[in-house]
Amino acid sequence: MEEVEYAGFWIRVGAAIIDSILVLIIITPLLTAIYGETYLHNELLFNGSWDVLLNYIFPALAVVVFWVYKSATPGKMATKLTIVDATTADKPSTQQFIIRYLAYYVSGIPFGLGLLWVAFDKRKQGWHDKIANTVVIKNS
Repeated sequence: MEEVEYAGFWIRVGAAIIDSILVLIIITPLLTAIYGETYLHNELLFNGSWDVLLNYIFPALAVVVFWVYKSATPGKMATKLTIVDATTADKPSTQQFIIRYLAYYVSGIPFGLGLLWVAFDKRKQGWHDKIANTVVIKNS
């Protein structure tokens, strides 16, 4: 793989914050319109099928679609980051992107250790990157 600059922990956190804000801007008004103002103060894990669709399924599909077509989410694009294959530096396959998304759960379950791993790994890979054989690089 050619010489690349790996994206570190804090810039990736920044990208994730941008993505989270965008999702909130889109989803919160929809869920409030469907479930009413009480939705914002409800402590239920799931409030119904629209809640599951808009909070879990839609974001998962949106992330994978952005990865497949742009190799980045809007947050990664704003911070000039790209996801590439760890071996070739080419665009990862759709299968790699799906594995990467599912591997976020593996990364997050043990107290977020797999996500924090980015801060200590020489190639700045989280466990989800290692599982999917991807790296996040800074665009030139």
